[in-house]
Amino acid sequence: MFVLTERTRCLFVRLKRSCHATLLSYLSVWMEKPPVPCLAFLRQYGSEVVKDVVDMSQFPAENIRNFSIIAHVDHGKSTLADRLLEITGAIAKTSDNKQVLDKLQVERERGITVKAQTASLFYNQEGTNYLLNLIDTPGHVDFSYEVSRSLSACQGVLLVVDANEGIQAQTVANFYLAFEAQLSIIPVINKIDLKNADPERVEKQIEKIFDIPKEDCIRISAKLGTNVERLLPVVIERIPPPTVGARERLKALVFDSTFDHYRGVIANIALFGGEVRKGHKITSAYTKKTYEVNEVGILTPSEQPTHKLYAGQVGYLIAGMKEITEAQIGDTLYLHNQPVEPLPGFQSAKPMVFAGMFPVDQSEYGNLKSAIEKLTLNDSSVTVHRDSSLALGAGWRLGFLGLLHMEVFNQRLEQEYNTSVILTAPTVPYKAVLSSAKFIKAQGKEEVTIINPSEFPDKSAVVEYLEPIVMGTIITPDEYIGKIITLCQNRRAVQKDLVYIDDHRVMMKYLFPLNEIVVDFYDALKSMSSGYASFDYEDAGYQTADLVKMDILLNGNAVEELITIVHKDKVYQEGKALCERLREVIPRQLFEIAIQAAVGKKIIARETVKAYRKNVLAKCYGGDISRKMKLLKRQAEGKKKLRKIGNVEVPRDAFITVLKRQPDK
Repeated sequence: MFVLTERTRCLFVRLKRSCHATLLSYLSVWMEKPPVPCLAFLRQYGSEVVKDVVDMSQFPAENIRNFSIIAHVDHGKSTLADRLLEITGAIAKTSDNKQVLDKLQVERERGITVKAQTASLFYNQEGTNYLLNLIDTPGHVDFSYEVSRSLSACQGVLLVVDANEGIQAQTVANFYLAFEAQLSIIPVINKIDLKNADPERVEKQIEKIFDIPKEDCIRISAKLGTNVERLLPVVIERIPPPTVGARERLKALVFDSTFDHYRGVIANIALFGGEVRKGHKITSAYTKKTYEVNEVGILTPSEQPTHKLYAGQVGYLIAGMKEITEAQIGDTLYLHNQPVEPLPGFQSAKPMVFAGMFPVDQSEYGNLKSAIEKLTLNDSSVTVHRDSSLALGAGWRLGFLGLLHMEVFNQRLEQEYNTSVILTAPTVPYKAVLSSAKFIKAQGKEEVTIINPSEFPDKSAVVEYLEPIVMGTIITPDEYIGKIITLCQNRRAVQKDLVYIDDHRVMMKYLFPLNEIVVDFYDALKSMSSGYASFDYEDAGYQTADLVKMDILLNGNAVEELITIVHKDKVYQEGKALCERLREVIPRQLFEIAIQAAVGKKIIARETVKAYRKNVLAKCYGGDISRKMKLLKRQAEGKKKLRKIGNVEVPRDAFITVLKRQPDK
């Protein structure tokens, strides 16, 4: 028998059965006093979270709208997405809702969107249920490939413009991406709550540059939620539903994918025909492999499983793809034994910047290889080639869309996969037209692309060198025109156009050599324009250039990692600046170190790191001069011997510092 105190009211016994159900038994012991009600706390066993399954059949294609939000950096895309999620009930209205769709740590830290994110919104208008698929896109030029991929799954866009800053360079670039894709464009003027907001001026800019009537513009404040509720009825009215065939065979486009350690590849898909559900056998048009669908669903923005996905809808699919190479972005999925014409997919991203990536410790090579493979699945615009270096060991040569893209990729490797790497100096891809039949036969073609400076061919074997050029667009207040023109001329740019977009702002177009802007042009532009100028560029092909390979020698030995390709007119100043910066980062030794920049056999610049010097005459108190000379001579011979056998190493973390261009005077 249990001995019970006066305060005891109830005793709970919980029994767990093998079927994972929980049985709660109450053993109530009644005292002379009337019974007092007691609270029972139920604990759910098992890690599986039960999710409500959404029925997607109630959303036919005519009730679906697929749209993206596009804008320049920091014009309020993610904040607007938060308000739309709140209005449709996808997330609760709280003060903590700040950039909900920016899920990556690097996005939170930098305050920018790096990865396009999808969210399905349910909206009822006049008794009709609509499914609105929203894609929040990045704004920086380095992530324009994310924008172009997102637009392939949309029929319209919200073009967001800051009421204070007006149209910027990336606004123009994103407009033309949407315009060329023949999407419906709804201009939205954001931040009308700011003190210096001037929506009338911005409306005139939009009308002049994009030829969109100012009556079509919608003024909102995404931060305060002002007028945001007007957007969704306008989206339903102006953006057409997807043109798909519900009775056609399954045809699904993979427009994004991520890797989960437990579930394998999670593919984001847009259905252009048919339907897909759990248990279906599907085939990849790219790999021809067949998989069984384990789960389908939509993103709200968290994963929400559904029974089926139908034509015109956007969602995710898990089909047991365990290999990273099996989920190719741009791939077409169809039902097994029911082949379809593959969708056009995406044009491959063209890398603009190349850099070597090596593990800090060669024992980490396998882990870093796995991390790079998983991250390139999520960021398909990165190209990977195997590489090796005498100083740094085995590694890879990676191609990026820009310097910020490279920094973000490196940061994601560290944060998401806990790997530390060494990145060499960024370079751009050059081309060389070969003259020698021997070299043409060895390469298999007359024109070769050079992504590693150490492979730069000698002038004797080449007819001409070609360097990549870009068409740059600069939008700036007119008081900074003089400084910016000087900056562009110093970077060998050729002016192509200059127009006033309103009374105080100018849009300039320049043809730039890519290697002149890739490292720090954007920083210099922002600095001299007090942050008001914006810059965007697009590929413009190649042009003939007088290029040379500049070697860096340490005590006569070339350092492969510091080889750079420069224009002949700038080789002296680049060599001098590089030697000066190396002198600051190379630690002093017991022997003198000569740092030289050389083009072929010709030395064009030199700096010297002085040796540590012991005072060997300290023990001499007077005496004959020959005694002192003997000691000094012995010291000189020792230093000469040290210099022959001593190795000089550039500190590994100094490569980016060394090759960063000095500010323009």
